[in-house]
Amino acid sequence: MTAISAAPPRTRAAGYWIAFAMVVGLLLVAPLVLPPFWQRFATEILIWGLLAMSSDILIGYTGMVSFGHSAFFGLGMYGAAAALLTVKPPSLSLALIYGLVAAGGAAVFVAYFATRLREIYFAISTLVFSQIFYVIIFTWTEVTGGENGLTFGQPRLSILGLWSDRFTPTTFHWFVLAVVVVSYLVVRRITQSPFGMVLQSIRENEPRTRAIGYPVERYKIVAVMLSGLFAGLAGVLYALQNKFAAPDFVFFVVSGEVVIFNVMGGMGTLVGPFAGAAFFLLLRESLSRLPYLAEYYLIPVGIIFIIMIIFLPQGLLGFLRRRLNA
Repeated sequence: MTAISAAPPRTRAAGYWIAFAMVVGLLLVAPLVLPPFWQRFATEILIWGLLAMSSDILIGYTGMVSFGHSAFFGLGMYGAAAALLTVKPPSLSLALIYGLVAAGGAAVFVAYFATRLREIYFAISTLVFSQIFYVIIFTWTEVTGGENGLTFGQPRLSILGLWSDRFTPTTFHWFVLAVVVVSYLVVRRITQSPFGMVLQSIRENEPRTRAIGYPVERYKIVAVMLSGLFAGLAGVLYALQNKFAAPDFVFFVVSGEVVIFNVMGGMGTLVGPFAGAAFFLLLRESLSRLPYLAEYYLIPVGIIFIIMIIFLPQGLLGFLRRRLNA
C-alpha cells in the first residue's frame, strides 16, 4: 500500500500565500486595536524579527554562525543618527542611506577577513570584530557621544517630495511593516534563486561545492554583505522609533539574542526568526512583570530555551513545517 502523498506544490504555495496575507492583514490592523504599549511592542518585534532574519541568511542558509550582527545593527543606528543630526531638515531617505552605507561598509570589511575562516573560527572572528566596533563607538566620545549615545528628532514621512507628514505610532508601525514585508520578499527571492541554492550547498557540503567549481569565498562574502545590509536596515528602523543610538546595541549580547531568536523560531525558514523574536520578547516581557520573578526572569527564560533545544531543535516554525510536509 502506498503512502498518502503530500499536498501538491501548487496547493502548498497557495496555502502559504493565503497565510502570509492573513498575517500581514492582522499586523496592519494591530495598531488600530492594541493599547499604546503593545502597539509599540508589536513594532519592535517586527524590527527585531528583521534583524534575526538577516542573521538567518548566514546561520540557516549558509551554515555560518555570526556573533557580529550587533555591529551591523548598531552602525545602522549611528549612520541614521549622523544623517539626522547633520542634515537640516532631517531626511528619512538620507537616514536610510547613511545607515545602510555604514552597515554595508562594516559588512564588507568583516566579510573580507572573516570568510577566510570556517566554523567556530568564523563565529569567533565576527565576535571580535563586533567588539572592536563597540570599543571604537564607546570611546570616540566626540563623535558618538560615548556611553550616553546620541539623541535626535524623528524625520517626517514623505512620499516622492509630493507629500509629507509627521510620524504617528500607527503610521510608523505601517512604515516598518512595509519595509519588513518588502525585505522578507526580497530575501525570500534571493534564497530561492540559484545564488541561494549555492549558499545552501555550502551549508551542506562546502568541500564538494568548491570541488565542482563554485568560488565559495566569493559567495560567502556576498552572503555576509547581504546579511549586514538588512541588519543595518533594522538598526535604522530601531533608531527612528526610539530617536537615539547607544553603544549598548553594538555589544555582542545583542548578537547572542539574535542567534537565540533563530534557534527558537527555526533556522533556514526566514519566517522562523520573526516567530522566535516574538516568542522570546513576549516571554521575557511577561515573566519580568511577575512580582516574584522581576529580578530573576531570565532564569525561567533560559530553562525554556534549553528545553526547546533538547525537545524542539528545529524551532517552532521548523517543527511546524516538517509536520505539514510529513
